[in-house]
Amino acid sequence: MYRYDEFDHAFVRERVSQFREQVERRLAGKLTEDEFRPLRLRNGLYLQLHAYMLRIAIPYGVLSPRQLRQLATIGRRFDRGYGHFTTRQNLQFNWVKLVDVPEILSALADVEMHCIQTSGNCVRNVTADPFAGAANDELEDPRPWCEVLRQWSTLHPEFSWLPRKFKIAVSGAAEDRAATGFHDIGLRIVRGPEGRNGFRVLVGGGMGRTPYVGQEIRPFLEKRHLLSYIESILRVYNLHGRRDNLNKARIKILVNQLGIDKFREDVEADWEATRKDAIDLPAAEYARINSYFAPPDLVPGPIKDEGVEQRRITDPTFANWLKHNVRPHRVPGYVSVVVSLKEPGRTPGDASSDQMDFVADLAERYSRNEARVNYTQNLILPHVARSDLLAVYDELRSKGLATGNYDLLGDMICCPGLDYCNLANARSIPIAKEIAKRFEDPARQELIGPLRLNMSGCINACGHHHSGNIGILGVDKKGTELYQISLGGSPKDDTAVGTIIGPGFRAEAVPDAIDTIVSTYLAKRHDGEDFLATWRRIGAVPFKEALYGNA
Repeated sequence: MYRYDEFDHAFVRERVSQFREQVERRLAGKLTEDEFRPLRLRNGLYLQLHAYMLRIAIPYGVLSPRQLRQLATIGRRFDRGYGHFTTRQNLQFNWVKLVDVPEILSALADVEMHCIQTSGNCVRNVTADPFAGAANDELEDPRPWCEVLRQWSTLHPEFSWLPRKFKIAVSGAAEDRAATGFHDIGLRIVRGPEGRNGFRVLVGGGMGRTPYVGQEIRPFLEKRHLLSYIESILRVYNLHGRRDNLNKARIKILVNQLGIDKFREDVEADWEATRKDAIDLPAAEYARINSYFAPPDLVPGPIKDEGVEQRRITDPTFANWLKHNVRPHRVPGYVSVVVSLKEPGRTPGDASSDQMDFVADLAERYSRNEARVNYTQNLILPHVARSDLLAVYDELRSKGLATGNYDLLGDMICCPGLDYCNLANARSIPIAKEIAKRFEDPARQELIGPLRLNMSGCINACGHHHSGNIGILGVDKKGTELYQISLGGSPKDDTAVGTIIGPGFRAEAVPDAIDTIVSTYLAKRHDGEDFLATWRRIGAVPFKEALYGNA
């Protein structure tokens, strides 16, 4: 993983010192909340319903054991002993005190972490495939390019005050595991016409109030032109994006108002006029950054382990975990392990300080000193020897982290909702827990098969409800919390926005509604069909009739 150089260290320390002085002025009454707000937001600090929330950047989702342990320590010392992993591969502490924030930022700087640009109208944390550098379907590791983008975008003088926040995701594998189609810019590493790798560039995707799937602006961009081309996209957006209406300020609105052809024309014209003077990444600088992502020295081994195979036969719970939470690795004899943060009864995405310490220990002993965060709010051990799987599983199970539900209905994405967020209209965590309880039987989840259920407590869609095969959105109707259900969304290569199925349900009726949807799917599916395939074949009518009758 990338390690800070002297500039990085000095820059982050200077930022901590600046914010310490700003906090002191706020506490002394020398800054009003209105004056302080833009300063705290530039440092990832939000004022939520009950306390301040601090959002910590985890660039492209990569964590060292040292960093994970520091997050655990911060959780114990300054929060309530846990943190919440988010859909942008970040971590949030929801109960921090303003007076403690400078000390937290200093502790983060000790382990090469910060909160810069986790808020504000700037380029946010760049996300990536959580299996990057390990996946067996990978064309090229996207993480060096994520780091290039991170360094380029941090406090960029032209793009620090965009019309609205800006999100980029990069994927280098055959399967899109970074939801690139739902980002302001989505980058897919592809093979070009002459056999060289480059980028397929998508633009204008996003969720929120008006969800859109990103559109292709360039089928192939040479890697050496990545920065200059993205500069042109951002420059066109910065010049023409709406600043008079918060709800219409995202680049997705501009792209869809102009049309992709006109937007592409404007970007290409700007690029042609400026790229000779723009910053295209020197080969030596890319080589320097890429060197930090050299794959671990793994000795290929047998693709089967006798102990694992015997346990698979005798222990159904282990077999279920092995099937769903263990993923193929590029090196024979190794796997990537998904550490589930979705044990029934717990808040999806929450990890206690003890659990973070524990995963850090596992990463040291079994995963070449590396852990990952994925946007579905789980942790990953990317480089585990197959011969170590039994030990890893038994240790995970002892801490409640071995639930075998990855990409099944129990692996729900859920935002904090009205329990924490002052933007939310409805609670999400209690509903998610009730649904998880209803479907906690592993045999039932296995029968249902792959099914992504996502839930948001407001239209901002932090829970990615638009991209769920089943999506749930909490809304407020004259003081009553109702839950709107959509079907047919997908965050993968077949990116799609879910279709609202009908009127919303009261909180207590939501688990029954999900049960009805699932039962309808099971009754209507053909052999081998997953939920999304059945939905696309039969459409909305059977689900509407099951939920609402023929009225």
